[in-house]
Amino acid sequence: MKITRIDQFAPRNRTRLIRISTDTGIEGWAESTLEGKPYSVPAAIDEIADYLIGKDPLRIEHHWQMIYRASFFRGGAHNMSALAGIDAALWDIAGKHYGVPSYMLMGGNVRDRIRVYAHWGIRDLSDEGLEASRDRLTMLQKSGYTAYKAGPAGNWRAHEPPAVIDKFVKAAYMMREWVGDEVELCFDFHAKMTPGLAVEICHEIKGMRPMFVEEPVPQENVDALKRVQEQVPFPLATGERLLSRWEFREVIEKQAVSLLQPDVAHCGGPSELKRIANYAEVYYQHIMPHCAIGPLALAACMLVDAVVPNFLIQEQVDAGLGNGLLKKDWVVKDGHIDLWDTPGLGVEVDEVEATKEYSGDAYGFNKELGGENYHANDGSVADW
Repeated sequence: MKITRIDQFAPRNRTRLIRISTDTGIEGWAESTLEGKPYSVPAAIDEIADYLIGKDPLRIEHHWQMIYRASFFRGGAHNMSALAGIDAALWDIAGKHYGVPSYMLMGGNVRDRIRVYAHWGIRDLSDEGLEASRDRLTMLQKSGYTAYKAGPAGNWRAHEPPAVIDKFVKAAYMMREWVGDEVELCFDFHAKMTPGLAVEICHEIKGMRPMFVEEPVPQENVDALKRVQEQVPFPLATGERLLSRWEFREVIEKQAVSLLQPDVAHCGGPSELKRIANYAEVYYQHIMPHCAIGPLALAACMLVDAVVPNFLIQEQVDAGLGNGLLKKDWVVKDGHIDLWDTPGLGVEVDEVEATKEYSGDAYGFNKELGGENYHANDGSVADW
């Protein structure tokens, strides 16, 4: 079996897909989205395609090593995202070739279903905002979710007045009142805080017992992250912007957080995600893969979730369940997604929809994910 062509598509906002075709008719599908960077990853995949065409797609590890190591410059968000999409598509091909779910080729599943959390929170305390939050919660509760993630709205400076902090704290405790103590709540600070402010806010919300706080500070300084974790009595998480086991190494070895969030679409694909999880297991750290894009990325995450013992919970956004790209959507029941028993990554792509060209703003390049972002009070640049 040989790879004959690699095609790329942009059918939705924030969605880039890759299809690897073979001379046997087997095709592998995956996601190659890099939020806010719509052009660099497709260019990287085109470069890698020159190497892959004519090669045996079943030599997954060999190709991973060649793509990562053969160039003088390694890593980087666009290269690792391109590698991630290719790696996932090759796992899809391998499963289809051998007629088994791809997780059986990674050693077999250690669980029968994948626990997921949904995005929900209270960000607006007005009557209209509370009504909208209540309506979304009611909708999500029908699928039996037992965990939700929210985050503080807007840009945060090095410190904020009590009114700003209190608004977020009030919303957090109100969320706990609405869902009760059987449900877990977590908060994504989006790396917008300084260490001091992150510690202060974490202590304000500790009484409602968060499951975790994600990215309390930027990920570049591991010692700053560890400083926060040492002062906070509940787990912290990070990792969606770390791109390989080498970038996770210091976070893991210093035990700077309790929970790791590699993004399968950016960290080098399922092959690398599994290696990161295996390394973290030595330090009793669990993985909760980040996934805020589409259903093929969710499938690649769940491939690894199924086979590693130190998996805790999977991030899942609404678009990740299908977004019109699958013939059969992922279904959340009792807060879990059942493992698939079909060959490959378990997704049957609707090729009519998947090969359409999105007509919006540059496939997702916008102010939210890569454009301009300022503090309103003085016009200085704000962290995303």
